[in-house]
Amino acid sequence: MDGMAAIVLAAGQGTRMKSKISKVLHPLAGWPMIRHVLDAATGAGASRVVVVVGHEAEQVRQALGDAVEYVDQTEQLGTGHAVMQAECLLSAEKDVLVLYGDTPLIQGATLRRLIDLHSEKGADISLLTMIVEDPSGYGRILRRDGKVIAVVEDGQATSGQKAIKEVNAGFYCFRGEWLWQQLPGLEKSKKGEYYLTDLVAIAADEGRKMVALTIDDSAEAMGVNDRVQLAEAESILRWRVRRRLMLSGVTLVEPSSTFIDEGVEVGRDCVVYPGAHIKGKTKIGEDCVIGPNSFIVDSTIGQGCAVFYSIVEQSTLEERVSVGPFSHLRPGAHLATGAHIGNFAEIKNSFVGEDTKMHHFSYLGDATVGSRVNVGAGTITCNFDSETGEKSKTIVEDDVALGSDTMLVAPVKVARGATTGAGSVVTRDIPSDSVALGAPAKVVRKVRKA
Repeated sequence: MDGMAAIVLAAGQGTRMKSKISKVLHPLAGWPMIRHVLDAATGAGASRVVVVVGHEAEQVRQALGDAVEYVDQTEQLGTGHAVMQAECLLSAEKDVLVLYGDTPLIQGATLRRLIDLHSEKGADISLLTMIVEDPSGYGRILRRDGKVIAVVEDGQATSGQKAIKEVNAGFYCFRGEWLWQQLPGLEKSKKGEYYLTDLVAIAADEGRKMVALTIDDSAEAMGVNDRVQLAEAESILRWRVRRRLMLSGVTLVEPSSTFIDEGVEVGRDCVVYPGAHIKGKTKIGEDCVIGPNSFIVDSTIGQGCAVFYSIVEQSTLEERVSVGPFSHLRPGAHLATGAHIGNFAEIKNSFVGEDTKMHHFSYLGDATVGSRVNVGAGTITCNFDSETGEKSKTIVEDDVALGSDTMLVAPVKVARGATTGAGSVVTRDIPSDSVALGAPAKVVRKVRKA
């Protein structure tokens, strides 16, 4: 629909969370709670999104950046008052969608249905309702001759109205011009607040066109007000992610014990084992195996890779790379095609070339390692100068063989085809096709060519 804007209400304090963090920023499946709402709004077609901020407003602004627009609700005077604050930005919009920042389970497809119904019927108000077994705490939907005539808040409902199981889900589409005309006329409640829901009765009294869409899954309207509800929402969101991946061709050996964030991409025919955590902006290509208890965050993993019992952070694995068990790729690790990293190895801010083997108990930091290098057990780049606090580079060229327990004291270069003996302490550059031994390492001969 042309001219659809969205307002997301996020000014509340959220005292029941008992947290110094804004309620709408508590993480769910890897995203701040409110981001799920924003994703649903834009997924439904909203061309503009305005977030109404109040409590911990700066936190919200920093978390969301310039992806949305903001208005401030300096006084917490209810939902109607919150929406009023957005008029300065949205007064010219044809239609306005209103959502809550603490309802992260709403889906874009559901909002799209509401928007389409609103447009089809030419309505002044369109709202989502749902049928629940226990309506406690919800506003009840009052109807006459099948038509919605009012929403009565739980605290104001009569005993007869409390028995009504159709309740307000809290999502609305308004015709913009009518909305901005009516908001100033809202009356304060006994609590001193202006309720957005009062517009329903006003529209009914005026004979305005009003439609309601009843959703099938009441979980979509679930609000998160405390840590218990946060955990419940987390479970639902993570199941959605798992289901989507499995339907796209990914095998999750035990879905309930696999934790994958919203936004993670996993290619077809990948197998993910129990206990794996895949987080952030991670992208995994096809035909990979992510072994048990691996932790992968903000990393890119190419086709045909395998990671077992290991941690991979902000790293890049090209194709057919294997890692683990029990290894740690720290930020900036880049492993080229065919590289093999065995057990108890650590790599940080380093490039490892094609078909290089680093089997076990080794550390590479601030290094560039060429192709077809054999990194012997216990090899370490000594890249940090404790006196100056500076880190230096190590360069190991193609076809080098580093003997077990080699210490590479940076800055240093081991040229193409060189070999170090076990226990060597390399403090000076080693020329190509030579053998260096000792502490400090000295060149003793040229490598014998076959």
